Amino acid sequence: MHDNSIYATRIAVIGLGYVGLPVATAFAAKGFDVLGFDINENRLSELRSGCDSTASVGKAELRQETLVFSSQETDLSDRDVLIVAVPTPVDHAKRPDLSPFRSAAATVGRNLKSGAIVVFESTVYPGATEEVAVPILEQQSGLTLGRDFAVGYSPERINPGDTERGFADITKIVSGSSPEAADTLAKLYGAVVTAGIHLAPSIRVAEAAKVIENTQRDLNIALMNELAMLFDQMGIDTRDVLEGSSTKWNFLPFQPGLVGGHCIGVDPYYLTHKAHEIGMTPQVILAGRGTNEAMPTFIAGKIFQESVKLGMPMPPKVVVLGITYKANVPDTRNSKVVDLIRELEKFGASVQVCDPLAHPDEVSAEYGITLTPANELAAADVAVLAVPHQHFFHDGTGWQVLKEILKNERGLVADIPALLDRSTCPDGIRLWRL
Repeated sequence: MHDNSIYATRIAVIGLGYVGLPVATAFAAKGFDVLGFDINENRLSELRSGCDSTASVGKAELRQETLVFSSQETDLSDRDVLIVAVPTPVDHAKRPDLSPFRSAAATVGRNLKSGAIVVFESTVYPGATEEVAVPILEQQSGLTLGRDFAVGYSPERINPGDTERGFADITKIVSGSSPEAADTLAKLYGAVVTAGIHLAPSIRVAEAAKVIENTQRDLNIALMNELAMLFDQMGIDTRDVLEGSSTKWNFLPFQPGLVGGHCIGVDPYYLTHKAHEIGMTPQVILAGRGTNEAMPTFIAGKIFQESVKLGMPMPPKVVVLGITYKANVPDTRNSKVVDLIRELEKFGASVQVCDPLAHPDEVSAEYGITLTPANELAAADVAVLAVPHQHFFHDGTGWQVLKEILKNERGLVADIPALLDRSTCPDGIRLWRL
């Protein structure tokens, strides 16, 4: 049974992106008094209008009476629990960029009341909450951890684009700076998360548990990518190999591909940063990162090899379908498709990019790439299925979209996710898949 007194808790969620917004709406749906805080006024305006450009929540969820939005930091001053869900990216040198994390801690600290609990959901290296955030909270608030306030760490596990597993459907790891704080947070999250609570013995353990989840996935995908490069040299289809191996019960079903986004392609660098800080040089983690970072170059090279085999005029005209970091989401942060486009352009290719989900203004501002609507694409020699949005499979096979792109319905199709049916490949099209 839930402790009904927990429902009187006034909650603030700081950062209303892919992580924070589902958290805020989930608590509001259970009757909690929730303040959604963000410094981006444009983001707040769209949320107030009932629109979420991340496609994470629906209009009805945004218009709950128990949920209000604000960019006024003083509105945080009456909150009992403040959940920080801001991005933790890496910089151009692949070093952790904790500036949003620090800024959020400072904002919370300036408006922290005695007795409150500050919970961080952002992915960080073990120790960051206590070593980076707590001193900022204490300095800005004039309060002392343990005596005047508590902190917790409960890592986000949101999977953007996943329609089956939402915030409430994923086991929540919870930790606190004291047993009392941990117990309070377990009850709080337990009132919303139906999948259950895992109480970690310390904040550092919870931080480490989160950061290795994506590191493990990164390494497994790196192995698949290395195998894909090996099998390509041997003339063996990698997916055929994996299909055979997967018939054994304990074979892990990972696939090769472009590893981008703000989780798998970023989190390992947080772990290696901490390793370097304590004098250890991780070998396996960085090797996996190196393999995955090299995939855009490998794929671009293969596209040109296959184009030459087909006797295409050089350099070829290429259309890339999809620029977001994964299928059926509009998020382009750290998308490795961008790296693939850059590699193709290095070879001299003329590249058009089509993505119905990505926001054209954001793509232009962030990457200097212009998105072309499907009905305005010029005929190409090569079509690259980079991100398998459902939109591209409206005919059930994906082949119709690709045929319309290619000159005279002939040319090369590069199927990076290997989702096209080889048996129905149209005549005149050469299919290469990763």
